[in-house]
Amino acid sequence: MISSVNVDLKESSYSIKIGSGFIKQLPIFLGAVLKRKKIAIITDTNVEKLYLDSVTSVLVKGGYDVISLSLKPGEISKDWLNLKTVIDWILENKLERDDFVLALGGGVIGDLVGFAASIVRRGIRCIQMPTTLLAQVDSSVGGKTGINSKFGKNLIGSFYHPKLVLIDVDLLSTQTHRELMSGFGEVVKYGLLGNYKFFEWLEVNGKKVINCDKASLIEVVSKCCQMKADIVARDEKEHGDRALLNLGHTFGHSLETATKYSDRLLHGEGVSIGCCLAFDLSYKLGICSQEEPGRVRSFMKSLNMMTDIWQISGETPIRNDLMYFMKQDKKVRDGSLRFIIPNSIGSTFVADGVDLALVREIIDISSEKS
Repeated sequence: MISSVNVDLKESSYSIKIGSGFIKQLPIFLGAVLKRKKIAIITDTNVEKLYLDSVTSVLVKGGYDVISLSLKPGEISKDWLNLKTVIDWILENKLERDDFVLALGGGVIGDLVGFAASIVRRGIRCIQMPTTLLAQVDSSVGGKTGINSKFGKNLIGSFYHPKLVLIDVDLLSTQTHRELMSGFGEVVKYGLLGNYKFFEWLEVNGKKVINCDKASLIEVVSKCCQMKADIVARDEKEHGDRALLNLGHTFGHSLETATKYSDRLLHGEGVSIGCCLAFDLSYKLGICSQEEPGRVRSFMKSLNMMTDIWQISGETPIRNDLMYFMKQDKKVRDGSLRFIIPNSIGSTFVADGVDLALVREIIDISSEKS
């Protein structure tokens, strides 16, 4: 079964194909969008060991001229040095605008390769083939590309949409449990920000998803991609509703920056903590009911997800550092922090001018082991 989601934009619409067994079908999928038979695969060394040979073999048999580049894995690779490496490699191999780069990997590869594609020759074509749950439900869709800075996460980048997104849930079978749970943090976010019924469904079926039940995975990925596609179609450049997709990210990104983008904290773990803190903040502001933060935490804890700052391994991030990194967040307007605040489970809004004393209080409480 193949599920299809369309991202409808004025000038750069594209399709997301979701299913299983896509590697064998690559020549068919790519033939629908490629004008030329040259394709450059960019991946990381972990994914290279798992899938590069099979992907290359299928494409070569399909008549494609294939070249490939592998980078070190991990968030630490989303930097200027690796961006330069990718750009120089693309230019050295004389890729033209009508050639394609295939981003084969997780969110790091997708963001980095997408950004490089957006600026080389003022834009060469890109296909996303995400290999992690986090990338499949979030980062491969919507056209946000970029790298990190010492001042914060994703502060350097562009909006640049792929020509096609191919999501094969079979590729998730090789993810570590921790990486899968990191991606599930983004899945839960979708229910919390705008779909109460989806959150209810996750409360019942979450264990099937994290146990990689294929039908459940296809349903979850399709649902998340459709939600994101609908929001992006309304607000491509994040002037309004699209900011809601950042639920949990103001807290989460600051935690990732404070832990230096290391494996102490994966992106989705930061998001799950951030979502819990956003509900805490909402309750402190007198918006959501007292029961809702507890319900969110209870669900996450039932699946052994991270919910608080104290759970991060190593030294607890310093509150003042977190506040500093939050003020570098790309959502900041006129020097004022902006948070995505829940009205309730399944309903959120963008809040300006939040009392920073409350933010500090919530950070302090979450940093103390209960």
